Amino acid sequence: MTTTMYDDRPCQLGEGPLWHPERQQFFWFDITGKRLLSRKDDEQLDWQFKEQSSAAGWIDSQTLLIATETGLRRFDIESGAHELVVPLEPGNSVTRSNDGRADPMGGFWIGTMGKNAEAQAGAIYRFHRGAVERLVSQVTVPNAMCFSPDGRLAYYADTVTEQIMVQPLDAEGWPEGPAEVFVDLRQDGLKPDGAVVDSEGGLWNAHWGAGQVARYRPDGTFDRAIKVPGSQSTCPAFGGPELDIMYITTARQGLSDPDAAQGLTYSTNPGVMGQAEHKVIA
Repeated sequence: MTTTMYDDRPCQLGEGPLWHPERQQFFWFDITGKRLLSRKDDEQLDWQFKEQSSAAGWIDSQTLLIATETGLRRFDIESGAHELVVPLEPGNSVTRSNDGRADPMGGFWIGTMGKNAEAQAGAIYRFHRGAVERLVSQVTVPNAMCFSPDGRLAYYADTVTEQIMVQPLDAEGWPEGPAEVFVDLRQDGLKPDGAVVDSEGGLWNAHWGAGQVARYRPDGTFDRAIKVPGSQSTCPAFGGPELDIMYITTARQGLSDPDAAQGLTYSTNPGVMGQAEHKVIA
């Protein structure tokens, strides 16, 4: 399987890809560039923020829930106006938001991390019906938040541990019992970044620094990998009218002399359909 360039705007830290199922529109972030980017047909769209923003879920056809370094914000797509919904680690200037994704029960999982990747400075939270609750503490680089098709399993990673965890969930989407290791990448020295689960329950994980997105079967065994021209591959997302296109963000961060392929957004046909992104109940 090969990838093609989807968007030619280089991102310092491309992340947070989201296909809005009602708008049939793709969004993603350049975290350190403080930008939200999108494509509508052939038109390139770009919104600038005053602080770093990293991930989003959709509330309705006109509104996103956006995670920034200080809170979760309601964002009007047409006007660009946004307002605070709930603070995120208020008073903590060390951290910012990172990876996040809506769960099947209408919650929104969001991770925080140190702006300079300070050890164990971050955490993973769940926003649900107006309130934020911390789920995992002492996280360095939270990533790979995604969910099984039946909504009873959550996945996440702390990139520096080189492991992807799986967490059973109850019927309301809250953790039920301990998390366990789903995929251990330490032997291969691979760093798990963002992830998404397809309609068959396979987890697709971007490997930071390896220029690839790998698929793991529901039992955690390796299936296959797709190479990406951007070596700092950050996160995949499914989109398109049939949810059969995979979009992949990449970054230029950490590269001393990045070539023209770095930091761009790519697309591919992975041979399997994805799940529609879930609506956030705000």
